[in-house]
Amino acid sequence: MTLMDIHGAAAAFEDVADQYERGRPGYPAAAVSFLVDSLALGPGATVVDLAAGTGKLTRLLVPSGARVLAVEPVAGMRRVLRATVPGVDVVDGTAEHMPLADAAADACTVGQAFHWFRGEAALAEIHRVLRPAGRLGLVWNRRDLSQPPQAEIDVLIDRYRGATPSLASGAWRDAFAASSSFGPLAEEHFTMEQVLGEDGLVDRVLSVSYVGSLDESERRRVAGELRAIARRHGGDVPLAYVTDCYWCQAR
Repeated sequence: MTLMDIHGAAAAFEDVADQYERGRPGYPAAAVSFLVDSLALGPGATVVDLAAGTGKLTRLLVPSGARVLAVEPVAGMRRVLRATVPGVDVVDGTAEHMPLADAAADACTVGQAFHWFRGEAALAEIHRVLRPAGRLGLVWNRRDLSQPPQAEIDVLIDRYRGATPSLASGAWRDAFAASSSFGPLAEEHFTMEQVLGEDGLVDRVLSVSYVGSLDESERRRVAGELRAIARRHGGDVPLAYVTDCYWCQAR
């Protein structure tokens, strides 16, 4: 697999994998429990974590007792994933092209990533890999822009967003509306907070694809503004999120 196989903006994750691991939050325990229960994960089951990144979701699925297989197209992310979640099988692949046999898994999960996929092609490939009546779970930590620190950060970085795919657009839902291979999406929503100091805040925001892809001087400028935001909020910045969870069953 090469970076040409993924969306151009996502190629930036090759260079920010370490910042992604340091700065991105995990997922709240209640959201993980919801996914584990909804997807019927447990001993004897196999779950494929797609676009696994550095393993933020992968590591939280391991305690379910299911066999966890991580699929990730970016080499830098796979490097960190193998180091942070030892013992989990990690393979190079995309949601649209998984190096897996038909009916290889009982469930698939996608953390922070379905909006990057070519939706219809990804659902067809996921359906191929799932066993009959297999289940698909999606989760995103969505920044709560009603909170002042998150709103300040959004003003700072929105100028760089351009046409980068986003959860907020809702376009990811179109593939599900067009697909007859999966039943309706069920959903649940949770809240969480991440507290970061200056360095953590810089890592968190520079791990955003369209920020990480900026040239060095512009990244330094953004980092300086982030440090100023942190100082205005007393050094340790609480960041509020809403964790959106969805799941559906293959037909």
